[in-house]
Amino acid sequence: MASVPSLASSVNQRVADALASALPEAGGADPLLRRSDRADFQANGILALAKKAKANPRELATTVVEGIPTGDLIKDIEVSGPGFLNITVADAAIISTLAARAADDRLGVPLNADAGTTVIDYAQPNVAKEMHVGHLRSAVIGAAMVEILEFTGEKVVRRHHIGDWGTQFGMLIQYLLEHPHELDHKSADGDEQASGEEAMSNLNRLYKASRALFDSDEEFKTRARARVVDLQAGEPETLALWQRFVDESKIYFYSVFNKLDMDIQDPDVVGESGYNDMLVETCKLLEESGVAVRSNGALCVFFEDVKGPDGNPTPLIVQKSDGGFGYAATDLSAIRDRVTNLGATELIYVVDARQSLHFKMVFETARRAGWLNDDVKAVQLAFGTVLGKDGKPFKTREGETVRLVDLLDEAIERASAVVREKAQDLTEAEIAERGAQVGIGAVKYADLSTSAARDYKFDLDQMVSLNGDTSVYLQYAYARIQSILRKAGDAEPAAHPEVALAPTERALGLHLDGFGELIAEAAAEHAPHKLAAYLYQLASLYTSFYSECPVLKADTPEQVENRLFLCELTARTLSKGMSLLGIRTPEKL
Repeated sequence: MASVPSLASSVNQRVADALASALPEAGGADPLLRRSDRADFQANGILALAKKAKANPRELATTVVEGIPTGDLIKDIEVSGPGFLNITVADAAIISTLAARAADDRLGVPLNADAGTTVIDYAQPNVAKEMHVGHLRSAVIGAAMVEILEFTGEKVVRRHHIGDWGTQFGMLIQYLLEHPHELDHKSADGDEQASGEEAMSNLNRLYKASRALFDSDEEFKTRARARVVDLQAGEPETLALWQRFVDESKIYFYSVFNKLDMDIQDPDVVGESGYNDMLVETCKLLEESGVAVRSNGALCVFFEDVKGPDGNPTPLIVQKSDGGFGYAATDLSAIRDRVTNLGATELIYVVDARQSLHFKMVFETARRAGWLNDDVKAVQLAFGTVLGKDGKPFKTREGETVRLVDLLDEAIERASAVVREKAQDLTEAEIAERGAQVGIGAVKYADLSTSAARDYKFDLDQMVSLNGDTSVYLQYAYARIQSILRKAGDAEPAAHPEVALAPTERALGLHLDGFGELIAEAAAEHAPHKLAAYLYQLASLYTSFYSECPVLKADTPEQVENRLFLCELTARTLSKGMSLLGIRTPEKL
């Protein structure tokens, strides 16, 4: 089905046509239509156009109004102040437009005809290290952007750039070769090889032990660095141990992502090691083109606006003086691969804001090399820090970084208690299932309802609250609608454009109609928080409608059907919007 024009775009076109007729030289000008608290919409563009044409803005506005037909779409239009237009749309137009949206599986949201291929780099844990709270935002924000962009018609390629290469693996492998009794760690019951969380906990312990030895023993440090060379050269024993770490870590990663209700596919996991064969050529291309130069034996890229505290230029080091490769070489090779082999027209990196300078330098280097250009852009979707209730970086009481799996388990536990308290006809199994959906939804929504660039406080008490801007509030609004629809009996949702609308019905209908434009905005601006804000407002408007407008006990059968229609479309919009954020909407709560 073709996309459904919103009421705002239809009204905007009517005003633009009348404006072009009244002031021909303003043909194609934007009337600057906005939602208003004085009417449904307000057009603010006439003042600037009148000033440019040296005309009286109020007189021009009056002429424009005279050229706009009323009745089918626009019920009333008046000139306000120095030349604003206050516009009220017809009740019938609201319901007719919503009916067209309801008839479409996509709720009338258009597919972008000019969509390209976007590669999103998100959810990047490190092999042999447990995932902590710092890994949460990249995963949650990235997954939401994947869903939003795919829904608009973009071809999206997921990439999970896991940390699986470098010095730490030489260090860990060397430690294990020198402490072979640590290699075959049994599970807690002693019967078989540990896997999943237990294996990762053991790997994490070994990593810390090897790091302590690396930092305190120069001879071990030398042996560990030599082991990195063996790894890069593909020495069989070294490579076999490395592969084992990677495989065990992936089992753990997938278990955590599964708890987060995220689908991570193995082909999308391309770690640092995946670009190992490209590093030499990347350096060669940069050096031959003059983009990178040798400085004290290292291959560097310099920037006019990047200087250290001493005032000297701080370069991006692509290759170290000892021949080793840094993160820059891997990141630049990844750009080459994503543009050349995957055909990317946009690269989105969902990465901590503290890495902004690194990515600024990497992107500029890639532009100088010609890998990025006007047709291929790269952006960092930078995110802030997760803070504790005290406003400081989130830590355990012992000062350790909080394990992500512990956080998720606690969220599920808290949410299950809320569900159990409210549950009327749910079994224990259903309470457990809903508890997981509500708890994980609460964590995701708290993250996504905050602008990515901002820090936010992790407060589970607030996150699982039924009051305020929380996913639980949205999920309960959805469940309430489902309950009404189940109780409707023979009454079916049906649009009745001839039925007059109460103020809360009109407000709800106009907001529902803005879903498509909001999705386009969230996609273009890489702003999932705007979708979260839209959904919260939708649930709030529905709550007002529900409290003021009886649904099943409305005055006439037509009014019952029309209000059921508004309920059903609200539920579908909530469900679709929440699913784009990666949050489930249980039918019963």
